[in-house]
Amino acid sequence: MNIGLIFKIAAVGILVSILSQVLKHSGREEQAFLASLAGLILVLSWILPYIYDLFLSIRQLFAL
Repeated sequence: MNIGLIFKIAAVGILVSILSQVLKHSGREEQAFLASLAGLILVLSWILPYIYDLFLSIRQLFAL
């Protein structure tokens, strides 16, 4: 995992939190929830290959 990915995740978190606060204060709670959900899905799509590699490494370590 490179440091650039960590910075991208932090940037998405900051942007989603700001967008969520703005939408909540303007009375659009549904759109705030959808923005948070979209940010979560985006970050999970970036992290999923690393989680897959982790499980493969654990499987090979214990030779299952």
